[in-house]
Amino acid sequence: MSVTDNPQSSGARSAFSGFSLKREAERYALVLAWLALFCVFGALLPETFLKWRTISSMLGSQAVLVVLALAILVPLTSGDFDLSAASALVFGAMFVAVSDVNWGWGVGWSVLAVLVTGALIGAVNAFFVLYFRIHSLIVTLGLGTFLNGMTLWISDSRTVAGVSMDLVEVVVIQRLFGVPLAFYYGLAVALIMWWALEYTIAGRKLLFVGRGREVARLNGISVDRVRAMSFVSSGVLSVLAGVLYAGMTGSADPTSGLSLLLPAFAAAFLGATAIYPGRFNPIGTLVGVYFLITGITGLTMLGADAFVQSLFYGGALIVAVSLSQLVRKRQPQNFG
Repeated sequence: MSVTDNPQSSGARSAFSGFSLKREAERYALVLAWLALFCVFGALLPETFLKWRTISSMLGSQAVLVVLALAILVPLTSGDFDLSAASALVFGAMFVAVSDVNWGWGVGWSVLAVLVTGALIGAVNAFFVLYFRIHSLIVTLGLGTFLNGMTLWISDSRTVAGVSMDLVEVVVIQRLFGVPLAFYYGLAVALIMWWALEYTIAGRKLLFVGRGREVARLNGISVDRVRAMSFVSSGVLSVLAGVLYAGMTGSADPTSGLSLLLPAFAAAFLGATAIYPGRFNPIGTLVGVYFLITGITGLTMLGADAFVQSLFYGGALIVAVSLSQLVRKRQPQNFG
């Protein structure tokens, strides 16, 4: 038997030919860039940046941003934008604080009520986008502004403090390996989303709709239903991020969480260049969040002025969108 006839040699050659150094480098370029950034700041700030306290703080404090980025990832996957996500986050945090502190509902009922409210927010977005055929940018921007007004109304435009310590305890005080539990909540959401997109029928339909709505419709998929569920999922995850936000601070501010929208989009688009290049994916988004936070933390420790954070996030979003388009070979995204 010749070498070419040997099935084991043939299988080994097939496995080797399936490996592409260029493809693997493309998949993990963001991960390598994150590690390189970490090493640079570690070399510049060995006394502070490399301390476990700093690392655990970066991991735990950004769970809110992780969940918010994952929230906007769902409609992005189906070809829609949700600009109301940050407003839903702030409203969710405020609703939990007001209902727990001022109305006396108790934190358990407050969290349950706000999750139902998040689903309602997503349903309202879906109704106006799908029934009236209005672009998601316009609808979600309008609803986000409406939610900002609702937040100011129920809070009397004031910060509400005194959220139940039961929530604070399970979000930020309790730790595992020195890292607040909030980090593991964000990680769990990312892993569940990854599993859903890869191994469930609903997840595959969502990806199919994002690739091409008309093709998906011709293949028997209810495109409007898939898009509606993506908005509802986004609403629930957004207010869940608000619950974590209230638990991390023990209070709710009517405006502070709105600034998270830009870095959330930057992380989502950065994630589209990694792990599964060319498509929005939760693991890439998780890496994107911590890449951005590593950069911000390092620059802050180096004494950078406050405006550098806006420059970094804004520049990261432009670069991320540009890179995601290069990965897609400059094919237009379907945000119709």
